[in-house]
Order: sequence, then C-alpha cells, then structure tokens
Amino acid sequence: MNAADLREKSADQLKEELANLKKESFNLRFQQATGQMENTARMRAVKRDTARVLTILNEKAAAAAAE
Repeated sequence: MNAADLREKSADQLKEELANLKKESFNLRFQQATGQMENTARMRAVKRDTARVLTILNEKAAAAAAE
C-alpha cells in the first residue's frame, strides 16, 4: 500500500482501512504470543501502513480545517 493510493480514498474509506489494519495487528500479536506466526515481517508492514493511514487522515483533516 502506498500513500498515493491512500490519498485517492475518502475519509470514511481510510477509517475503514484503519480499523482493518488494527484488527490485523491484534491478530498478528496474538499469533506471536502463541508461537504461530509465520511471517514476522508482516507486523512491521502493518505498523507502517497504519501510520500511513493516520498521516493521510490528519492531512485531510488539516486541509478541511484550512478551507
């Protein structure tokens, strides 16, 4: 997922994407705790994607406030 794709989405779609990423993050933490995790790099990718979504949501909020 890259920032350009995320900027094309609406705020509602971004919030939905954020919820999905948080669910996935929870599931990955659970897998790690139980020793069932296969792809440890996925945790890092999910964290970064979450940060990207939050950054773009904040950009959109700042742009709306500036108008």
